[in-house]
Amino acid sequence: MDILHLVDRLEELFNESRPFPFTHLIIVDEDRMLDLIDQMRVSIPEEIKKSQQVLVQRDRVLAQAQEEANRTINLAREKSEELLNQDPTVQAAQQRGDQLLLKAREEAEQAKRESDDYVLDTLRRLELEMDRIQTQVRNGIQALESDKKPKPQ
Repeated sequence: MDILHLVDRLEELFNESRPFPFTHLIIVDEDRMLDLIDQMRVSIPEEIKKSQQVLVQRDRVLAQAQEEANRTINLAREKSEELLNQDPTVQAAQQRGDQLLLKAREEAEQAKRESDDYVLDTLRRLELEMDRIQTQVRNGIQALESDKKPKPQ
């Protein structure tokens, strides 16, 4: 039995009760009151079970809705990525970016080769200059040593 119906019957019983003169008290039919209370006790667990079932069903529906929402979001992301990859403007930009990256790498490699060539050339010139200076130093040492030797008279 519906708990709200029982509450309505209880209210009806209250309204049908007779007032006790000069007080706020009423006289209630005890049997009818106890019968309604018993019916409420029996009905409440049934109502609670129904409400629990409704909550479980609500949770299930919410979980399904969340799962469906996640699936829809993932499909939308995949579709947007697919559309972007198919867009000629995006493809052209990707190709242009790849070309610029390749050109930058080639220019960097060329600059490295030129730097290496410059350093190698500079080191070779330095080596020649050091050889020339070393030869001058040796000649200077030999000249001084020959001047130190006593000359035959």
